[in-house]
Amino acid sequence: MKFTEAQRIQNLPPYLFARIERQIQKKRAEGVDVISLGIGDPDMPTPVHVIEELYKEAKNPANHQYPSSVGMIDFRRVVADWYGKRFGVQLDPQTEVVSLIGSKEGIAHISWCYLDPGDTILVPDPAYPVYAGGAILAGAEPYYMPLTAERGFMPNLADIPTAVAKKAKLMFLNYPNNPTGAVATEEFFREVVAFARENEILVCHDAPYTEVAFDGYKPISFLQIPGAKDVGIEFHSVSKTYNMTGWRIGWAAGHPDVVEALGRLKSNLDSGQFQALQYAAMAALTGPQDVVEKNNNIYQERRDILVDGLNAIGWKLEKPKATIYIWAPVPSGYTSESLTELVLEKAGVVITPGTGYGPNGAEYFRMSLTLPTGRLREAIERIKKNVGKVEF
Repeated sequence: MKFTEAQRIQNLPPYLFARIERQIQKKRAEGVDVISLGIGDPDMPTPVHVIEELYKEAKNPANHQYPSSVGMIDFRRVVADWYGKRFGVQLDPQTEVVSLIGSKEGIAHISWCYLDPGDTILVPDPAYPVYAGGAILAGAEPYYMPLTAERGFMPNLADIPTAVAKKAKLMFLNYPNNPTGAVATEEFFREVVAFARENEILVCHDAPYTEVAFDGYKPISFLQIPGAKDVGIEFHSVSKTYNMTGWRIGWAAGHPDVVEALGRLKSNLDSGQFQALQYAAMAALTGPQDVVEKNNNIYQERRDILVDGLNAIGWKLEKPKATIYIWAPVPSGYTSESLTELVLEKAGVVITPGTGYGPNGAEYFRMSLTLPTGRLREAIERIKKNVGKVEF
């Protein structure tokens, strides 16, 4: 018996990381010792005090019932307090914070709140695939904003046609940026606020990497900018900061009407996040923060090993100020796909083709810093031996 998929599902492209996982499984089944620099999943453990908090609260019968769809008020209060201490942003935990089952869930669902079939959304290119994916599921049409090295991988808002800007209902941004590792300036965020206000566009800023930064750099929050809360919200989570990607706990914060709409949608789709997990996230945000600096020191060492090692054999990589990614140009004579296939076949190393993040990623590839230094050095040696020097 054949079942016909809904058009919204047929319109979805294959999810990039699912394809990468299949490639890894295939190679490992062939006996290849694959070194994966593909998926950005922290390899370091969740802090012990967070795990202990989960264990304690999981044993409490009060946490065994349905939670609130929008999150415990204590959790939302901790998020608001963290924003105040970290960014100087004042949030009302009652109306300006909503819990999420990982920020990815909210990112996908916000399009359902504001986009109807035929509506327009502004999406960076390249970008995390879920921005466009959620919009496509809502029946909307993404308008892609090119991110180029010449502009520091920040879109040129002046290049967006007036008719498109007036029609657009929503804009996604993401800084520090995945996949490019770029960071946004305060000046750019001010331009975004003015652009959004002029065109009545809801800005959705995805900010999971604000705490993963190097060389003393401190990323800013979009909500720090005067007027930002009037035009948008920010998505965040504990995933990358505290090595908690599998725990699935995050939040959206900002404009109260948008927070309420997202919470209303969630109340019809899910039953909120397990309260013990919310307590664990609270422990992460309020507990010792030395783990964040420790993580960043490790990532910075890995960044330097990978960039310096590949540059020593003729590659052209730059060191990002933030995130766990290296975004690098493809050598002459290759496409992003052909390069990634070559590196996997010849060296048993997985890198991610830039085209997986959009057409403007065609001349780039991405590598993640989520492997121990020994494996990174081995990956460099394999590439040196089996791929060798390249031309740019």
